[in-house]
Amino acid sequence: MNSQYIVIGGAVGVVLLLVLAVVFKKRPRKINADACTKRWQELQKNCSNRKTWHQAVTEADKLLDDVLKRRHYKGKTPGERLVSAQHDFTNNESLWFGHKLKNRIEQEDVKRISKQDTLEALSGFRQALKDLGALREKVITPPAQPEAAAEGNKP
Repeated sequence: MNSQYIVIGGAVGVVLLLVLAVVFKKRPRKINADACTKRWQELQKNCSNRKTWHQAVTEADKLLDDVLKRRHYKGKTPGERLVSAQHDFTNNESLWFGHKLKNRIEQEDVKRISKQDTLEALSGFRQALKDLGALREKVITPPAQPEAAAEGNKP
């Protein structure tokens, strides 16, 4: 009788461990927003030169795909992961434009893209990363006015 309780207790323990392993594996991993923000700032350096705009778009798509993988969105390809996550994005049109532009860059070996296309694509990627909580917003506070100057403006 005692051995039956031990076997049953062991089986329950194993099942409980399996359930916990599945739950923790499926849980979205926390995104390191500081690291993503740093990667975003690095890829923006490619925007200073027209010859590297295509690299900025490609790197932005890769960054977004890394975040989607960490969040456990389903799909074998970046496009499939975008489809499964699209309900979480506020600017799907620009995001899909950027992803399709990235595909064109890679498949057709495009090296020159327009400024407008680059801006639209990066805008879509940036908003998607913000929607997923992967980019930190810089809070810019206006400079305080000196009291003397403020008083001089009073009637």
